[in-house]
Amino acid sequence: EREEALTFLKAPNLMQRLLADFDKCGTVGEMNNKETAWLACVSRKLEKPLAVIIQSSSAAGKTTLMDAILNFFPEEEQIKYSALTGQSLYYLGETNLKHKILAIVEEEGAERASYALKLLQSEGELTIASTGKDPETGRMQTEEYHVEGPVMIFLTTTAFDIDEELMNRCLVLTVNEGREQTRRIHQQQRIARTMQGLIASEERKIILKRQKNIQRLLKPYRIVNPYAQKLTFASDCTRTRRDHEKYLTLIDTVALVHQHQRKIEWVKVGENKIASIRVTLQDIAIANKLAPEILGRSLDELPTQTRRMINLIKELVKVECKKRKIEQSEYRFSRRQLREYTGWSLTQVKLHLDRLHEYEYIVCWSGGFGKTFEYELLLDVEAPDKKHVIGLLDVEKLNNKPNYDDNLSEFEDHLSGKNGRVTATCRMENRQVELV
Repeated sequence: EREEALTFLKAPNLMQRLLADFDKCGTVGEMNNKETAWLACVSRKLEKPLAVIIQSSSAAGKTTLMDAILNFFPEEEQIKYSALTGQSLYYLGETNLKHKILAIVEEEGAERASYALKLLQSEGELTIASTGKDPETGRMQTEEYHVEGPVMIFLTTTAFDIDEELMNRCLVLTVNEGREQTRRIHQQQRIARTMQGLIASEERKIILKRQKNIQRLLKPYRIVNPYAQKLTFASDCTRTRRDHEKYLTLIDTVALVHQHQRKIEWVKVGENKIASIRVTLQDIAIANKLAPEILGRSLDELPTQTRRMINLIKELVKVECKKRKIEQSEYRFSRRQLREYTGWSLTQVKLHLDRLHEYEYIVCWSGGFGKTFEYELLLDVEAPDKKHVIGLLDVEKLNNKPNYDDNLSEFEDHLSGKNGRVTATCRMENRQVELV
């Protein structure tokens, strides 16, 4: 079993094999969500793990996605609750959460503990002073309770408005609620009832066992990124200060996953020896593939579900204007039309329309007692969707430039010039190199 897990970890196409295992276990679609959430759970081994919130409407499959991810991790490395009281986290025991996954099925069930969750995520530990009675003297005394992190926090929610402080600390993933994804899920549910599905369910047990063993072989090494100072990220708002840290942690996590394909480097600091592994360009490429979609959402003024609603409205307006051969400014739509076109509930439609009206994406022309609400879209349906750019550096540009780590090199004090060429001598890892 150990050799089987090591073979997986040493495979050059490790991430592709991971996604293939998810498909074999019956989790269809959601490619970026599966990869990102899995990496976030692996980050529990780092000093500052990532945190994840999966957001969707009811019955869309957020809990199913969470369970699919958690099934790939050993039971001893995760703690799962349906709800938490306000003070419960403070009394979990000093090391019960360290380098583990804390999964809470519904974010609403942790509302009272949200302050503790935010502290645990940002500070990496919790400390509380509480009064209690001394069993010997009977006098009241102050006792200190300490919970040590770091811990990876994993939440799901149906709420459209998430606590902003908590959301800023997390990667927010949204479940694909499109018709095509629904058809894929239906197809998978039908296959599960066939002989093919029966065989797949037995193979699933083997895959899950291997994936859990893979996690047991990962060690919490420190990560060194020799390309860190060359990386770029959007800086047009203060929110990106936290998002940039998430991006760097995502790169670190990819490197950590590939530790069995890397050389372990040791550095002596004082009396201690620290083991580390280096980030490669391939690690940055994997992170760059995931980051624009995941972190780009944080720059959008509209929540993901509301953004999806405005895109559906644009589709409806475009179709109806073409059918009726009228200008966009002449067309009005009602809540009922929108419900029929999107398949969303009245509660969802009302909530998102109110938000879009506040942000002046639409205008309400009528409504009130005994009248039908009619809306006009203020956006041009022909205008391309706004893409939020987080300003990541192309890996190819890094690939074309030599990388020198100042910690490993020591330059000579003299320079020499000849025929218009200036050269310097450099010692790197006990080798002498001439730089021109």
